Amino acid sequence: MAPSGSPALHLAVLVLLLWGAPWTHGRRSNVRVITDENWRELLEGDWMIEFYAPWCPACQNLQPEWESFAEWGEDLEVNVAKVDVTEQPGLSGRFIITALPTIYHCKDGEFRRYQGPRTKKDFINFISDKEWKSIEPVSSWFGPGSVLMSSMSALFQLSMWIRACHNYFIEDLGLPVWGSYTVFALATLFSGLLLGLCMIFVADCLCPSKRRRPQPYPYPSKKLLSESAQPLKKVEEEQEADEEDVSEEETERKEGTNKDFPQNAIRQRSLGPSLATDKS
Repeated sequence: MAPSGSPALHLAVLVLLLWGAPWTHGRRSNVRVITDENWRELLEGDWMIEFYAPWCPACQNLQPEWESFAEWGEDLEVNVAKVDVTEQPGLSGRFIITALPTIYHCKDGEFRRYQGPRTKKDFINFISDKEWKSIEPVSSWFGPGSVLMSSMSALFQLSMWIRACHNYFIEDLGLPVWGSYTVFALATLFSGLLLGLCMIFVADCLCPSKRRRPQPYPYPSKKLLSESAQPLKKVEEEQEADEEDVSEEETERKEGTNKDFPQNAIRQRSLGPSLATDKS
């Protein structure tokens, strides 16, 4: 009887294990998985979200407590969720995750960072006693739905895409490291040129440049001419007066030289014969 009953016993145990596996999996499904596609569900209702990474030891220690806490989610009317930052880099940038694990509480779009003990009892008390009201919510500027955090999420996604492309170039295509960097440098250069041309085109369309006609030279009025002519007349009069003074001085000098010339000649003539007599 024993040998014949042992296969039946093993079969019964196998059936129980197979039946219990979905039940265990159903319990684990109490923790909802949040991705870049469904993260906006967090903006409605009451949520507790854990950001973790599979390689993080602290995250691994937290998982049993988090799973047990999720079993109380229906009674506490709170949704328990988790985000794998290794697969969802956009959410990591959107929530500015700098440490693992990181837990956020969300109530109707207001996010608060949980920094208390990480046990099931503490999580339950945090929700049942509404301890989250004593925590100041994250500013709207740094909220996950703001423009700033959306751009941060796009930047994180771009960085992960560049990393994936780099690994593809090196591992699959067999390019050297410097070859991969060269590809990214050329792509950055051409994308910058294309973006600059697009910005110039948009600027020309929105604000077209106006051709300015040459403005006619403003002719001065008669008053200005008369006023400007007065100092010129004064300068000319002063120059004429100076010229007259110079001419008078020159004439006086000439007259003085002319008067002295005959007197000198007379003196020379008078002295001439006397010198001759003295010599004799």
